[in-house]
Amino acid sequence: MAHGTHDFDDDPRNDRILVWVNGELVPRERAVVSVFDSGFVLGDGVWEGLRVRRGHPAFLERHLDRLEQGAKAILLDIGLTREELTRAIYETLRANGMTDGVHVRLMVTRGVKRTPYQDPRVTVGPATVVIIAEHKEPLPSTLEHGITLFTTHVRRATPDTLDPKLNAHSKLNDIAACIQAYTAGADEALMLDPHGFVATCNSTHVFIVAGPPAEPEVWTSDGRFTLGGITRANVLALCREHGIPARETTFSLTDVYSAREAFVTGTFAGVVPVRAVDGRPIGDGRRGPLTERLQALYRDLVDADVAGRRAP
Repeated sequence: MAHGTHDFDDDPRNDRILVWVNGELVPRERAVVSVFDSGFVLGDGVWEGLRVRRGHPAFLERHLDRLEQGAKAILLDIGLTREELTRAIYETLRANGMTDGVHVRLMVTRGVKRTPYQDPRVTVGPATVVIIAEHKEPLPSTLEHGITLFTTHVRRATPDTLDPKLNAHSKLNDIAACIQAYTAGADEALMLDPHGFVATCNSTHVFIVAGPPAEPEVWTSDGRFTLGGITRANVLALCREHGIPARETTFSLTDVYSAREAFVTGTFAGVVPVRAVDGRPIGDGRRGPLTERLQALYRDLVDADVAGRRAP
């Protein structure tokens, strides 16, 4: 059964990984946090996912920027500097002998609470910081053949209810959308904004390719109701750099259904084709030439980013 862009083959090495928990590397089976932890009790925290290539996390500074912005927005004191977080990530990678085909989850919660209650002032300890690094790669079949989407009734929240820019632990609206999509037979959910225009997917950002074959144009949502996607921003920058017309704009499902190509972006799998939306084939139902070109350009960008890095 497909699970969207995050499909992967189980790697037995992951049974023996060491997990970084509040400064200590512990075996997977002992990597636990308190039942009074804010993240467990309330989903009170922020997180980042990172891809590792040649022993280095790609676009690390941008991920740490987003983590810090989210923490500042909810008055969460991470308790560690960027340099300390960077050293902890590399320490985890070295301890596990990891260089390529690795995905890292960096999670920060507000910490342990005196009692299970929402008020942050009943937190009695420092933030809980966890780093999980796993041997995990996207499936080649996903990158070639892509995924299907189903438009869910679950809408993206407005900033005055739950700001979509927050990469928070609480993902219940995205989970509800995902459930509706897979029970409808699709891989992931396509989510609309409060006005009914295309916004994003439950775990990735969505793009379409519009216009005639000789003059293709890449569209993605205007970004008001999406997470500040790092891969999304990288793809838009690649388009500008390589003369591919691209814009952030408002568009509807009618535009999606008539698109020449579609793809989604995310840290784990990069650029992934979309072959159908709501049972309607996109283009000829196969990966399009512009999507394939952007996949190659994105791989090169990741390689260029990690080439200039040095481990602390």
